Formats: sequence, structure tokens, C-alpha cells
Amino acid sequence: MNKEYIVKNKQIFTKIIKNGKKISNNSFVIYYQKNDLNHSRYGISVGSKLGNAVFRNKYKRRIRMIIHLNPILKYTKNDYIILLRKNAVNLDYQKLKEDLDTLLYKLKEIK
Repeated sequence: MNKEYIVKNKQIFTKIIKNGKKISNNSFVIYYQKNDLNHSRYGISVGSKLGNAVFRNKYKRRIRMIIHLNPILKYTKNDYIILLRKNAVNLDYQKLKEDLDTLLYKLKEIK
């Protein structure tokens, strides 16, 4: 993904979490909000309480790959912040993918 599709600015993260809508399950919380761009953007957050930097980066890579393989986020004009919950720490990649895909399809139905 290009950098233009990623939210990295802390102020934007905070704004989306504060003002956006929320959908969640046992493994993830997704905050979303409309943007004025012609494409969607996403940000991923894995809390430092869940593990060390190696662990957090591993899970961010997994989530990025799931998003890359799932076309739902590409065709909307929203900003998304994806937060990993503590319950997802012990899940394997396939179960993690199922949980995130389920949430993404719920998001699609909401629109």
C-alpha cells in the first residue's frame, strides 16, 4: 500500500477515535469516519501492554496483510483505525483473519 493510504499522524488518530463511529468484536475494535479524499485510509494500533516491539510489529504486519488481501477498505472513502485487543494475542493467523474479515463485512453492511 502507498503511504497516502495510511494514517500515521497522532492528531488524526485521536480525532477519528474521538469523533468516529465504532464497531468491535472479541479481537478488534475498528473506529471509522468519513474523509474528504477519493480513497480510504487506515491506521493500526497494537498497545504496548500486549507485548514488546517485536511482538507488536509482527501483529501489525499480519493485520496489514489481511487488509491488503481484503478489498472492502479500498472502495470506501473513510478513515479506519484498527485496534488489536488482548484476546487476539493467542490466536493464529487464520483465526485473526476470520475475526477481522467478519468485522470488515459488518462495516460494509452498515454503509
